[in-house]
Amino acid sequence: MVHAFHRCIWKGVDVSEESEPFDLPLTEDERNLLRDGLYEWKGPARVSEEFAIAMRFRDEADLFAEGDRIGRDVTAHVALSALDWARALLATEVVFASDLVGAGRDWATATGRSDRHTIELLREIQSKMPASVFAAARGRRSDV
Repeated sequence: MVHAFHRCIWKGVDVSEESEPFDLPLTEDERNLLRDGLYEWKGPARVSEEFAIAMRFRDEADLFAEGDRIGRDVTAHVALSALDWARALLATEVVFASDLVGAGRDWATATGRSDRHTIELLREIQSKMPASVFAAARGRRSDV
């Protein structure tokens, strides 16, 4: 089943998947964390179609395919849409923290990163995300 995404406007700017791509000033470690977070959905994580859709992917297969693309682009410093940045961050947050659908307690074993270090990196990444990324994650206008 293919789901259409609603256009997302943030302060008059389209931040949906067609928005103007941009890069973020992330460290290599931060970029690698986002890449690994996307890739972990193919490992110990237990994603469902509904959960993939909730993370703004079209379905489980789209999470795997787009996750691979976004992960490669993040580490290669390729400019991404606000939606792609939102999907990278949300997918990483969930796969790291959730033991129900994500890697959870297997995270450190699977990635080699401690929980403490991962949380520190996530907080740094979150602080660098512009408001347009959070608006794109919500899939609605954030100024309403």
